Amino acid sequence: VMRRNPFGMDICCRKGSRSPLQELYNPTQVSLSNTAILHQVRRDQVTDTCRANSVSSRKRRVLTPNDLKHLVVDEDHEMIYCYVPKVACTNWKRVMMVLTGRGKYSDPMEIPANEAHVSSNLKTLNQYSIPEINHRLKNYMKFLFVREPFERLVSAYRNKFTQKYNTSFHKRYGTKIVRRQRKNATQEALRKGDDVKFEEFVAYLIDPHTQREEPFNEHWQTVYSLCHPCHIHYDLIGKYETLEEDSNYILQLAGVGNYLKFPTYAKSTRTTDEMTTEFFQNISSEHQTQLYEVYKLDFLMFNYSVPSYLKLE
Repeated sequence: VMRRNPFGMDICCRKGSRSPLQELYNPTQVSLSNTAILHQVRRDQVTDTCRANSVSSRKRRVLTPNDLKHLVVDEDHEMIYCYVPKVACTNWKRVMMVLTGRGKYSDPMEIPANEAHVSSNLKTLNQYSIPEINHRLKNYMKFLFVREPFERLVSAYRNKFTQKYNTSFHKRYGTKIVRRQRKNATQEALRKGDDVKFEEFVAYLIDPHTQREEPFNEHWQTVYSLCHPCHIHYDLIGKYETLEEDSNYILQLAGVGNYLKFPTYAKSTRTTDEMTTEFFQNISSEHQTQLYEVYKLDFLMFNYSVPSYLKLE
């Protein structure tokens, strides 16, 4: 049975009304203008960090299509979303499927999580021609969501290495980490890779060999490398800590806020600050310092202070 979307027309074809970009920079509603100031501060922080660290990125490289595979495009609402794993990206992909589905979906939470990650369900910027890419980067509202870097890292570790069902990660990364970081590893551990300790995971991340071998997996790659905020000007930087407000603000700018709300539900298994503190207790100060260096730009760019539990050298 085809369920008719109650807002089938509205949600897809908002031509003639103001674009999210116009609404962001010249708000017509007072409620939107206060929030706009907060996002201006976040944008400035990114710009300042990029400028201050441009010494390291002096060789301003040109982005390749491969760099744009995390940027999801919504043609109808003229928005681009760069997804960062472990920062509510499943729910944001669900929302993008509602926005771009032309009435096919009306409730984000009715979309199964695994379906949200099927790449063909969403269009990414790397699928366009160069002129089309440039046009969209210039005229669409671009946004991403960030999270405290080490909390995101612990969340990725817990999800990928402590859950029995993630066998593909155990095989692909776990076995490699055990082989490289564990002295006297058992044959079973080398074969399965399903009991990686957080200390071993950290040692793997800071090992120069890892960086040379291949780029980090997207679940622990830096936001700086996934979304290229020094090359792409993001209009909105949402934060995991204010997920609901920031998400609904974006939906308001898109003109769909009246009938589409960001799905929120308190996950009891969510990685918290306290949990992150615990995970870092067994990490030597030398390793903590090296790990902070890997994620330093994310800390600075998105205004996260150095965690109080760190013992930096």
